[in-house]
Amino acid sequence: MERNIPFSSEHEMFRDAVRDFIANEIVPHYEQWEEDHIIPREIYKKMGDYGFLCPWVAEEYGGAGGDLLFDMILIEEMGRRSVIPMFFHLHSTVCVPYIDTFGNEEQKKRWLPGAVSGESILAIAMTEPGAGSDVAGMRTKAVKDGGHYVLNGAKTFISNGTLSDLVVVAAKTDPAAGAKGVSLFVVERGTPGFERGKPIKKIGYHVQDTAELFFEDCRVPVENLLGKENAGFVYLMKKLQQERLACMQMSLVQAERAMELTIDYVKERLIFNKPLSHYQNTQFVLAECASEVQIARTFTDALIVNHLNGKDILQEVSMGKYWVCEMAHRVASRCMQLFGGYGYCTEYEISRIFVDSRLHTIFAGTSEVMKLLVSRGLGLA
Repeated sequence: MERNIPFSSEHEMFRDAVRDFIANEIVPHYEQWEEDHIIPREIYKKMGDYGFLCPWVAEEYGGAGGDLLFDMILIEEMGRRSVIPMFFHLHSTVCVPYIDTFGNEEQKKRWLPGAVSGESILAIAMTEPGAGSDVAGMRTKAVKDGGHYVLNGAKTFISNGTLSDLVVVAAKTDPAAGAKGVSLFVVERGTPGFERGKPIKKIGYHVQDTAELFFEDCRVPVENLLGKENAGFVYLMKKLQQERLACMQMSLVQAERAMELTIDYVKERLIFNKPLSHYQNTQFVLAECASEVQIARTFTDALIVNHLNGKDILQEVSMGKYWVCEMAHRVASRCMQLFGGYGYCTEYEISRIFVDSRLHTIFAGTSEVMKLLVSRGLGLA
């Protein structure tokens, strides 16, 4: 089915370059990086050298002045080689936009060029040991003290937690105000009182470094307050739409890749002297999966276009983030089943898709939280 996204010739040139880069610079090393449970910092610098990071940033700050479609293409091409956990899009599509949108001119000049070049790696710290999808329930506090804010608290499950040079941290500046008392701060590597815990071991997403972050009397200059004090929750809500849209795209390309691998496999695998693809069960399973994947692609592309046009699609993105991510893991599971015992072996790409796709139903808001948001949009609460 023809896609309804206005990809230009420039977009397709970018796609070709990204595809070559992934094939030559990432895929040959990916297995080793999975064993290392982290990627080398140098790969970010290489990505920056090729213009793959934050291509939508204005030229005056080092970017190419493009649009979000470039980031969507990067996610697609990473998904087609099952290297989504490299998580470049967390840096480019999720974290850097906070500085670009809410930062002042001095902050943009100070931080955006390094983000575009790959010299500065970004993370965002919202989740806490006792507050995950409930951002308003966070306990990390920031108290103003002269020319600094003093941060105290802890964050957990922070992607890029080990490699990050700049961390957008959400903290309570007015605890009595609840969600209306949250502010955002950019905490730089080496800031006194800012420490990182050991990498968190996970069942999937092995190349992506995840860590706990600790702030103990961490003195952050007032110049590192992002936007206005106590406006952080509003900022987070504005950017979660794009983050969840990116998550939909990530899950969808995993499902598309799972289908591609499985169709090729069942045509070659012989069961009782005939290809597995000739059996009705195989045909029905893949027909059902293909239908779901195509519906998801049509819906996701439509939301991407609407988001590019500045439309409010929070309700639809909440629906999509829930349904597409659940669908992708379901498809990965059904496809892995058709591989039989081989599907359970790590040397087969389908096994990595199965494990990695599971995370997408959890981060950026769990499926249960997405259903709650949809229910509220229906006027049920």
